[in-house]
Amino acid sequence: MSESLKTVLGNIQQNFKSNPENASVKFESKSSLIEGFHSRAFLRHHSIDVDEPKELGGTDQGANPVELILAALGTCQEITYKAYATVLGIPLESVSVELEGDLDLQGFLALNDDIRPGYQQIRGKVRIKSEADDATLEKLREAVNAHCPVLDIISNPVPVELELTEVNRCHLAR
Repeated sequence: MSESLKTVLGNIQQNFKSNPENASVKFESKSSLIEGFHSRAFLRHHSIDVDEPKELGGTDQGANPVELILAALGTCQEITYKAYATVLGIPLESVSVELEGDLDLQGFLALNDDIRPGYQQIRGKVRIKSEADDATLEKLREAVNAHCPVLDIISNPVPVELELTEVNRCHLAR
């Protein structure tokens, strides 16, 4: 598996070096609120249910959006570790990530404007099983953290535009 993955990644790198315009991709998500806080998101041919825990008014039919951020970061780190270890020829038997984030709901609930609605801090541990020496693993960690897309997205501001495009007004009979 590793040799074929190394070949695939090498071919992708070579293609993008020769044709940088091919490196630009667009990912899309479409979602709709189903009931209460329960939403369903569609990503390519996948779907994921998103909800709040019962303690926060949801029905707990899925992870909540801020939990998905942690999952996105953890899985992106794992994928990036595997990709860089493969391309650099660093033996990597396994990689897993444990994350926790501190969120003060006063920001979300508009109870204190001095508290941001998002995470105040995210902490984690990356666990790897490898025969490589400490210096090699540190170089791998630096490469991963410099190139992990989700780490970059949550560490640096990304321009976001959200426009209200369709408003259907309900007229209730009086």
